[in-house]
Amino acid sequence: MLAQPLARERLERLKWKCRRGLLELDIVLGRYLAARNGCFAAEEIAALEDLLDSPDNDLWDVVAGRSEPAHARHRVVVDALRAI
Repeated sequence: MLAQPLARERLERLKWKCRRGLLELDIVLGRYLAARNGCFAAEEIAALEDLLDSPDNDLWDVVAGRSEPAHARHRVVVDALRAI
């Protein structure tokens, strides 16, 4: 998985999508984006965007470890979010 910088416009849309109703998610997602420094592998960005389509409470349950991701392709992103 080779990480490539995202186009500025796409990164800004991603940042906006990471703004959530739960403060905990805002913190974790913000730190995750900062740690990635705008560079993502294609599979990683697809998995993240897919996860961000989840409702806040469901996403928080996965990030907090109360449930497992619905798809194996989400595992890399979920593991990184849990590490933060």
